[in-house]
Order: sequence, then structure tokens, then C-alpha cells
Amino acid sequence: MRWWKMLGLAGLMGVAATGVVIARAERRRRAYTPEEIRARLRERVDQVDQPEGSRS
Repeated sequence: MRWWKMLGLAGLMGVAATGVVIARAERRRRAYTPEEIRARLRERVDQVDQPEGSRS
């Protein structure tokens, strides 16, 4: 039965590690100002609007 405990503990640690990664990504995402978000979105739209042959 001991290996079941180890497997459960490993699973719990995996869930905790995933939560840490998600929290870090969310913190980075929220660090942008509204102006920065608008600028990034406009850049993406400009890239999509370019003709296929002019993309690098």
C-alpha cells in the first residue's frame, strides 16, 4: 500500500506545481497597462492585415 501513498503525494505535488505556473502567468498578464494591451492588439491586427507575400 505504500506505493499508493507515494503516487498520491506525487499527484498532489503536480497539481500544486501547475497552480504555481498558472498564477505566475496570470500575474504577468495583469501587469500590462490598458495602453500596452491596445498597442499589442493593434500590432497583431496589422500583421494579419498584411498580404501573404510581405510577411517576414
